[in-house]
Amino acid sequence: MKPLVLDFDQSVKPLPDEQRIDLHRWQEKIRFACTRGELDSLKDVVDEALLRQPGVAFLGSGDFHHVSHLLIKHYARLHQALQVVVFDNHPDNMRYPFGIHCGSWVWHVSRLPFVSRVHVLGITSKDVELNHAWENHLRNLHSGKVRYWCLGPNLNWMRPLGIKDSRTFESADDMLAAFHDSVENCTDPIYLSIDKDVLHIEDAHTNWDQGVMRLSEIEAAVGKIRSRVVASDVTGDISQYIYQSRLKRFLSGLDGQPQFIAADLELWQTEHQAINSALLRCLAASDTKGQKS
Repeated sequence: MKPLVLDFDQSVKPLPDEQRIDLHRWQEKIRFACTRGELDSLKDVVDEALLRQPGVAFLGSGDFHHVSHLLIKHYARLHQALQVVVFDNHPDNMRYPFGIHCGSWVWHVSRLPFVSRVHVLGITSKDVELNHAWENHLRNLHSGKVRYWCLGPNLNWMRPLGIKDSRTFESADDMLAAFHDSVENCTDPIYLSIDKDVLHIEDAHTNWDQGVMRLSEIEAAVGKIRSRVVASDVTGDISQYIYQSRLKRFLSGLDGQPQFIAADLELWQTEHQAINSALLRCLAASDTKGQKS
């Protein structure tokens, strides 16, 4: 399986048989947020690589997670309903008035006519609780086109609004068992997106507040759905950047992203290299098993 590295921020260390596209000059424009037009203009740069059917695309920091929207749109050519499965500590279904950003892209994906459902798994963020209810797009939650699969947050506020499909669980095992039960009889192909901020900090350090899932749980979950996965991406690698845009400096500052010393950054990027390699092996092994069955 040949990975595609969309190298915006030089956070993704070398991977076996990779194809790497240098997108460093796009970092300021795309990172954290961009206009829909700016994201569409990136398509011309990466489209040829996507036509070669990469097994998985690595996007770098979770600040680039909205690039998943561009990648998913590519699969409209399947002329078939597509489910999107996202592992993320955040819902990424939030309101953002200036275009598309790393916390709003799920809403944009849910509006694509060929996407039948979006599952966001592993959320521990308070973004889904009552105090932040107004920040979430609610229509796609009410219809069930977007489903939150949470670990701990209180979703009781959703019930009076008729939002019944989003659930919270006490353990990852319970959550994953319920998720697999809900999708096992569906034949839709799956686009898989993994933001490593869903992982416990003992497994990885990222740019964002982190969840509680372990890498082994992600690997097991991927193994069960891989035969249906037509494409995937991975974000959540760690990097630092100082924005030229005052708006981006202000908005990203509200999120309280931490600063790191150079030695830690190098160590943590190497940590991610091992995780990325493990995810590649998991995807390849699961694919082989799927072909034999």
